[in-house]
Amino acid sequence: MNGDFGSLVWVSDKEGHEYVCVANGNDDKRELDGLSENERETCTNVNDFIGTDRW
Repeated sequence: MNGDFGSLVWVSDKEGHEYVCVANGNDDKRELDGLSENERETCTNVNDFIGTDRW
């Protein structure tokens, strides 16, 4: 993981909350549970910087 914009992925958890994470590859949106532990540690809840549950 190099941490640049190309390594960001958008994922959702089972409740539908959205996160942006640094992950290997540039895959389409995935499930949070599909990320490795190291990848999950990089995730930020979108609501923390957008401010609404669905934007």
